[in-house]
Amino acid sequence: MNKHIIVLPLVALALAGGAFLYFAQGDTARLPIGADTGREPVFTSARSEMLPTINIAEVKPWAAGAKPVAAKGLAVARFAEGLAHPRSLLRLPNGDILVAETNSPPRPKEGIVDRVMSYLMDKAGAGVPSANRITLLRDADGDGRAETKAAFLTGLHSPYGMALVGDTLYVANTDALMAFPYREGDLKINAKGRKILDLPANAPNMHWTKSLVAGPNGLLYVGVGSNSNIGEKGLDQEKNRAAVWEVNPKTGYKRVFASGLRNPVGLAFEPESGALWGVVNERDMLGSDLVPDYLSRIEFGAFYGWPWNYWGGYEDRRVQPQRPEMREYTKRPDYALGNHVAPLGLAFADTVKLGAPYADGAFVGLHGSWNRKPAAGYKVVFVGFADGEAGKAKPIDVLTGFLDRDGNAQGRPVDVTGDKSGALLVSDDVGGVVWRVTAAK
Repeated sequence: MNKHIIVLPLVALALAGGAFLYFAQGDTARLPIGADTGREPVFTSARSEMLPTINIAEVKPWAAGAKPVAAKGLAVARFAEGLAHPRSLLRLPNGDILVAETNSPPRPKEGIVDRVMSYLMDKAGAGVPSANRITLLRDADGDGRAETKAAFLTGLHSPYGMALVGDTLYVANTDALMAFPYREGDLKINAKGRKILDLPANAPNMHWTKSLVAGPNGLLYVGVGSNSNIGEKGLDQEKNRAAVWEVNPKTGYKRVFASGLRNPVGLAFEPESGALWGVVNERDMLGSDLVPDYLSRIEFGAFYGWPWNYWGGYEDRRVQPQRPEMREYTKRPDYALGNHVAPLGLAFADTVKLGAPYADGAFVGLHGSWNRKPAAGYKVVFVGFADGEAGKAKPIDVLTGFLDRDGNAQGRPVDVTGDKSGALLVSDDVGGVVWRVTAAK
């Protein structure tokens, strides 16, 4: 077994009085061990951790010819490989695919907490420098493999979200929303770009990814994660964070669309209802079986609990000062994806044609846990919908096998999107691959 169960460095970290020294009082909640529980998690009593559970899957990238395991009736192959930490994906109108080759900006390493976090990221495969590049992938001959790989935009600053509106490509760097002129068919954008507005990137910029989706109303929606686990660095460090912003790209006007979302990453509009949905990474340090990461409709003006509450009103009594009155205003998420599964990618089935049972619902990329025993996530799942709402059934595994039999990470799925033929594309940052999932012939 090559998993790293790290103890001594974290003992030192705890003694340093860092962010991990918190205790919960009274009843909180717990999910069944190992369960991807679907919509209704079962809550019982649980306790907080003084030291976090650390269970990092050591990175051992795919061997030649190796690949994930597709569900019965599906097949998977490499669409593109040799990429530098590929994360978010965007399909252009002509079928070209943009992929952000990106990672966290450099983080401070001034104290023991910073050094330990750097060590953990390295072990999880997230310590490589950011390429700060958006690459264009083109499959001109339609054989299911990109024969063209071009550096489309360079010199960015930890880019993540991308959205195309008319002839403008919007890119969410970690610290700014940028606009670039787009012309269909070009392999490169040479323009410097125009800044629409700044995005929160105050140190240590814990959740650096800024997701992005264009709405049918011509506005942009930006996911901005928190700068901490539960606000332990002070809520003044969380201004306009843990939220989804609504931005008018023509004027730069912004407002908080929804709040209390610890780290909203994948954002997408559900095709039947037209509502905005997102996947959210919840808080840590309440054990392996709390708190469920989730998929939910993101409603205007709604508050989803962070940092004072989770799952619709369970109090997190570690947070000081307490705000018990906030429970009354906390919206419960729609669908639990499992504990510490780290959902990052979200795509609805209107752009993906894999046949039944994948006709109505959402594909979600689960990047995988670093602080859960046993490990969770490390797969792509499908959540069935009915009448524009997430159903009650458990998620269906679409793509698994990212962990080898020894528990090493051959890859970690990130984003999901449909290609021009209806295949499902999956970015794999640790593997440096974009996978293509199709209905088996």
